[in-house]
Amino acid sequence: MASEQAKWYVIHTYSGYEAMVQDSLEKLIENNNLQENIFEIQVPTEETLEEKASGKKKLVKRRKFPCYVFLKMIYSNDIWYLVTNTRGVTGFVGPQGRPLPLTDEEVIRMGLKKEAVEVDFVMGDTVQILAGALESFCGKVVALNDATQKAMVNVEMFGRNTDVEVDYVQLKKVNVAE
Repeated sequence: MASEQAKWYVIHTYSGYEAMVQDSLEKLIENNNLQENIFEIQVPTEETLEEKASGKKKLVKRRKFPCYVFLKMIYSNDIWYLVTNTRGVTGFVGPQGRPLPLTDEEVIRMGLKKEAVEVDFVMGDTVQILAGALESFCGKVVALNDATQKAMVNVEMFGRNTDVEVDYVQLKKVNVAE
């Protein structure tokens, strides 16, 4: 299968152009029938807790790697030409602007490839968040999505109950003695 030959590459973009580059590349794939060459485009984000000057705290999505877009593709000179001539792209990350594929370890460490995780919690269980902006918060699982490996967890934040989406790998079941 062709997608197994594909590797992850990194594209450098102008600051703030990541979403526009992602949209442009998706249109490029569709218009040029490149589905057999470019399989996935990602701009990894993470949720962070931000405090405003007024003292209010807000959950904000931030790009993990500003100015970078990640592509899973089968490299060729034609693809290189099309991608580097996309508006907002400054070039591939690698020697002399030629792409250097990421290693499997780098792909997993950057969170581009999700490993399927077996979970020991079900809807209604109390879980603790192990990483991210809401680290050490506890809440009840209200929904599970095995396809995306994410759970909707109801946590109490700032005196209110709020539903947040959390990756399975960031959750641990908490045994509550009742």
